[in-house]
Amino acid sequence: MRGEEERVVKAKINREGCISCGLCVSTCPDVFAMADDGFAEVCGEITDGNAAEAQEAADNCPVNVIEIED
Repeated sequence: MRGEEERVVKAKINREGCISCGLCVSTCPDVFAMADDGFAEVCGEITDGNAAEAQEAADNCPVNVIEIED
């Protein structure tokens, strides 16, 4: 619709606390990946098509290092 602002949603990972379990990557590979150093990183944007999976990854992270911000 005209006049509506597009909502920008971003993921952040506190990589210092990451334990490299890979849950975020298996839950939402469009947004999360394992970096060369073995820790998770944000590799893509959150879209309407993957927002639920990104939130699920954040909610289920065993060390709670993923934030979803808008």
